[in-house]
Amino acid sequence: MRILLVTGKGGVGKTTVAASTAIAAADAGHRTLITSTDPAHSLADALAVSLGSEPSQVVPGLDAEQIDTQRQLEKYWGAIRRQLMDVLDWGGAGGIEAEEFLVFPGMDELFALLEVNHRARSGAYDVIVVDCAPTAETLRLLSLPEVLSWYFEKVLPTERRLMKAARPILSRVTDLPLPQDEVFTAAQSVFDSIEGVKELMSDPGVTSARLVVNPEKMVIDEARRTYSYLGLFGYGVDGVVVNRVLPQEVADPYFERWRAIQKGHLQAIDDAFADVPRLHLRLFDDEMVGIDRLRFMAGELYDDLDPITDFSARHPFRIIDGDGEISMELDIAFVDKSEIDVYRSGHELYIQVGPYRRSFILPDALRRREVGRARLDGGTLTVSFSDPDAGS
Repeated sequence: MRILLVTGKGGVGKTTVAASTAIAAADAGHRTLITSTDPAHSLADALAVSLGSEPSQVVPGLDAEQIDTQRQLEKYWGAIRRQLMDVLDWGGAGGIEAEEFLVFPGMDELFALLEVNHRARSGAYDVIVVDCAPTAETLRLLSLPEVLSWYFEKVLPTERRLMKAARPILSRVTDLPLPQDEVFTAAQSVFDSIEGVKELMSDPGVTSARLVVNPEKMVIDEARRTYSYLGLFGYGVDGVVVNRVLPQEVADPYFERWRAIQKGHLQAIDDAFADVPRLHLRLFDDEMVGIDRLRFMAGELYDDLDPITDFSARHPFRIIDGDGEISMELDIAFVDKSEIDVYRSGHELYIQVGPYRRSFILPDALRRREVGRARLDGGTLTVSFSDPDAGS
């Protein structure tokens, strides 16, 4: 089973790259599904077909869907939302305003990700290609399983125990609608689904990201940051697609300056992403919309390569045990040490890179050890752990 996350800055052509990749995967014999976590769906437009909330066949071996987030909202959030609505109604708020208040930022993307987990575990597909939202939304989406898992593990069991003990007393002194067990059961179901997402997404043998860039400075800068933040959350990148490269046959003097600019940016891409395959797509003289054009695009992009099995990602997180010292290694290229903060709290190690923070639950082998030092070298952060009893 493979899950391929296709992402990039808005407007770089990631939807057409995702769609052409899915067609190429199906043509290579993989049972393939393409779906989208972008609330502004454009997948149906790219494929030039009608899509619904259930997978439908686009070509032999390829199904596609556009996830109905309202349907997923009711499936995963219905019981919890009804409880919160009762509380808001009790407090004097209700109607459309309360409905809007209970749809939190990021919920659309989260429920789309839970649906990807459901499809991946159905056994119906070998490959799921995910047309992700632009990078900022995608990074928020991919960090959600880690963040919400921490919340559910820390808070949900305690709240459930407290409410079970307090409900008989509170029901005598207030008419505030109190959460019943079905609400906590619904929350537990969401938690279990999030854990399923984490299990799939944390395995680079299953899930990898493919970045789409244009040879433009702002796009490349954002791709570097995305590469770093993906590494922080444990997602490996298996390739970079450089889209809209001026073809050699464009000889008009008007484009000579652009060609020179692109040449410098292409070299910058090669230097920055030397550790992963880089594929080029020319700027086509037509709109690449519809199955036939996307299949032609896939042929130029992948040639004789299998778009799935010929690409792999390295796990950005490793534990190294050698010479009596245990270290954690995390690949986070393109960051300066001034952007990194590392600290420990109890059995968790926190690493912050820029605006993003991730907590690592320390394995038993490291819990009794003390954090020695953290160093950044060649795009790899190494955190060493020392044995407090070693010198006694």
